[in-house]
Amino acid sequence: MPSIRQNAYPDVLPDFRNLAVIARVLLAVNALALAAALYASPGVTAALEHFFYIAAFLEPLLLIELIALFALAGGLARLPYWGGCSALVGLVVALAGAYHRVVRAIAAAPQLASLPRTLVLTVVVAVFLLLYFHLHTKAFSPALAEARLQALQARIRPHFLFNSLNAVLALIRRDPKRAERSLEDLADLFRTLMADARQFVRLADEIALLERYADIEQLRLGDRLRIAWELDAAPSDALLPPMVLQPLLENAVYHGVEPGTGTGDVLVRIERRGDRVHAAIENPYLEKGNQRAGNRMALDNIRERLALFFDAEARLETRIANGRYRVDIEIPYRRT
Repeated sequence: MPSIRQNAYPDVLPDFRNLAVIARVLLAVNALALAAALYASPGVTAALEHFFYIAAFLEPLLLIELIALFALAGGLARLPYWGGCSALVGLVVALAGAYHRVVRAIAAAPQLASLPRTLVLTVVVAVFLLLYFHLHTKAFSPALAEARLQALQARIRPHFLFNSLNAVLALIRRDPKRAERSLEDLADLFRTLMADARQFVRLADEIALLERYADIEQLRLGDRLRIAWELDAAPSDALLPPMVLQPLLENAVYHGVEPGTGTGDVLVRIERRGDRVHAAIENPYLEKGNQRAGNRMALDNIRERLALFFDAEARLETRIANGRYRVDIEIPYRRT
């Protein structure tokens, strides 16, 4: 049997606009400085004094470099990985050299390291951090995680497919145009499911997918499904991972509408709040006797994907209140 090759995630530079990335850089550099002070000093008190001296030189330089990387993050991300690494190292070395000369010129600092040593240490720390972020990304995206990602992407329940096809068949003679539109919606949905899930998509495309899915479910459920769309404040150019919202809407229909006997009201609200994009999907919460069995794999998988794409800047929360089940997602506002 031929082996199946899985596509590896491409190597990418860390996003220096991400607060979690900035925090990791600050903690790692200061931890390395503290470790160096402890190694070079005979006691703890002397080590702390040495560390404070290092920090007085290091913190302004680190702030300048982070500001520069924040401003140039978009340009660096467009470079090939190794070209981006080289450009990043060259940038921080140039800034370190210029900063060292300015400090040497305006302040008497007899304990200040020589310029060659400063540049060598800058290169070592930059390479160390690039290696750390490379391994960190790989830890979040091994073959197993990719398999789970593809499983989530391809996850359309068989009952949904068969029921949708049966509904289309029932329409062919009575309303052939609507049946044709429904088949086109199904084709678009499956085309999206089979696309590469490792790249960002525009929110406008994700909303279009939600609407196609809702049309298919409306065909099956008729007046039992009522969806309120609040999308006027949605930023259509925002970037997000594909297939994040559709599984949540599918869950809302599957758990909140189908098991009930009356009309199920589902709310889909997407809006921009400053530099954040907020999405909420809300559905009726049925009593325990009417609930369908399920697990939290979809929610956990979406959380994992959000962590992969946005690190600690994204959140997913669920809550139950006033007979309603609600899922909230917040991601940073990113655009091309």
